This record gives sequence, structure tokens and C-alpha cells, in this order.
Amino acid sequence: MRVRASAGRRHCEFSSQNAPLEPRSLVGKFLSGVLQNRRQLFHVLAKEELKMLSDDRDSAIARMRLSHHSDEALLHRRIAQVKENESMIAIEDVMYLLILYKFSEIRVHLVPKLSSCIYNGRLEILPSKDWDLESIHSMEVLDIIRKHVSTVTGLRSNPSVRESWETTPIRQFWLARVYVASILYGYFLKSVSLRYNLERSLSLSDHDLHHGHKTGPSFQDMYRSGPKDVMLGNKSDIRSVWHGLIGQEEEIEDLTCYVTGFHPGSFERCAKLRSKEAVHLVESHSNALFGDGKSGLSQHDDVIVTSFSSLRRLVLEAVAFGSFLWETEDYIDNVYKLKDQVVE
Repeated sequence: MRVRASAGRRHCEFSSQNAPLEPRSLVGKFLSGVLQNRRQLFHVLAKEELKMLSDDRDSAIARMRLSHHSDEALLHRRIAQVKENESMIAIEDVMYLLILYKFSEIRVHLVPKLSSCIYNGRLEILPSKDWDLESIHSMEVLDIIRKHVSTVTGLRSNPSVRESWETTPIRQFWLARVYVASILYGYFLKSVSLRYNLERSLSLSDHDLHHGHKTGPSFQDMYRSGPKDVMLGNKSDIRSVWHGLIGQEEEIEDLTCYVTGFHPGSFERCAKLRSKEAVHLVESHSNALFGDGKSGLSQHDDVIVTSFSSLRRLVLEAVAFGSFLWETEDYIDNVYKLKDQVVE
């Protein structure tokens, strides 16, 4: 996969070694090598590293608390802070590599840094990988995503080849904002689709109980499933959903109606990233992709020319990134407790 310009002989290669963000920690660099050379061991070793990071952090905090009233209190507090900062960088690296692994499973590599891929003011991404990026979503979710892509790119859902390859001028700063917003949208859709499926399962189960038979999972089954099946990771959410469904005998509406019917406050909570590590990762990845590598996101309002097909590729990648981020965040949090992102 390459990004090509209308002029010039250079190109930038798409590969797992050429992702926008490079690992900064020793753990990240080690796992990056494992992902390249010993892929079959990646998940096992990643989980081991997460467990060691968790144990190291817990040990540092325990020593800090034990020395609270001693002469070494300040020293151990400082050690705990340093360990916390080091762990956060390592966790972001692990999170990113787990996301890269998920992309590799669908044979897609992230778009490299755009600063190395734009020539003579033009950007083209080939091949588009649309089908691969769409394959991770259910049909209901995919319908919503296609509407999102159409809205932000101005391209209709089923464009012709000619329409896809038409070019358009676009401001780089706006493109960066669309990319970040699409990551959050993918994260939101993953969260809300799981919540929707949970509520629908509970609704159908309750309906069956009212008719003297049961085909869906019981409340106890859903409760035991733990935080992986709950949007925000709280078992109390299942209770509130369950009580809200008691007495209802109608099947829940389709996903599109469910999403559009969200209260603004609920929408905001679902769209917010749950952990500080995830927030930092999105910022770091976006800065690496669109920035100059030094000052973060490019503040230049330069205009580039690209095709609608390339725009769609970037948006679909961002949505997939957000969906994978939700899954990865959930996986890591079961081994290494992430820092909660405060929802204001």
C-alpha cells in the first residue's frame, strides 16, 4: 500500500513498521519487535508485560504508603510518581500496539505520517481498503458509519468510480479535526452498539419470561458476564438497564433510532473516552499523523488536493481505530487498572 502524488518519484510505504507513532518505552519497543518477528507470541507477552507493569506500580504505591510517616516519605512519593509516569507511557505503547495488531488482522496498515506522503500539494492513498475497514462492523453499525462518511466527505454512500476519484481541495487542519472526531465516533458506536445489544437481549429475555418460556440470556447470566459487556464497565449499569426494561414487551427499536434517540447527556458520556491513557493515545497518534513531529498538530491552514476516495479511506480508518480503541482499553483495564477520565 502506498501514498502517491501526481508528481515526483518518491512514495511512502505502508507497513506496521511505518505507523505514525513510534514506541517510546522499553516495553513498547520490545513488544514492537515481537509483533514484527514473533507475532504468534504477541498477545501472551503483551499480557505478561501488562501484569508486570501493574505489579511494579502497585509495589511503588505500597512502599509510598508504608513510608508515609518516615524520613523517606518524600523519596518514596517521588519514586511512585516516576513509576506512574513511566507506566503510563508504557501502557500507551501497549495500547497502540494492540490496536496495530487488530488492524493487521484485517490486513490494513495505518496511513503513515502525512508530512512524508504529500507531494506537490496532493495526497492519494492506494489501495483504499474500504472493504477491509468496513468488515469489522455489523451491518447496522455499518449503515450508520456510511452516513457519517457521506456527511463529512460530501460523497454519497454508493458513489461511482468517477465520483470517488474526483479531487477536492481541503484544509489540512480541518482534515485533522475530522480524523479525530471520527475516532471518537467509532469509539462511541462500539460502546453504544454493545449497550444496544445488551438492552435488546434483556428486553427479549423479559418478554419470553412473561410468556412462560425463556430463550435469551438470564439477568444472572448477563450480570456474571462482567464489565466487558457493559458500556462503561459498571455492573450497576446492567441493573439500571434491567429495571428500565421491566414491564416492556416490545422489542427495542433498530440501532439507528436507538442512537438518534439518545439524550444529549447520555450521548456525551458514551462519546467520551473512559481512560486518561486513551485520551493521551489519541492525541499522540493524531499529532504524529498530522503534525510535524515537534509541535503536535499542524497549525498551518495549508490547502492540499486529494480524492474523495482518499478522504473516505482516512475516515474509515479513524472509525476503525476508535472501535479497536474501545476493545483494547477494555482488555487492558482487566489486567492493568487504567486511570478514569473525569466526565464533566
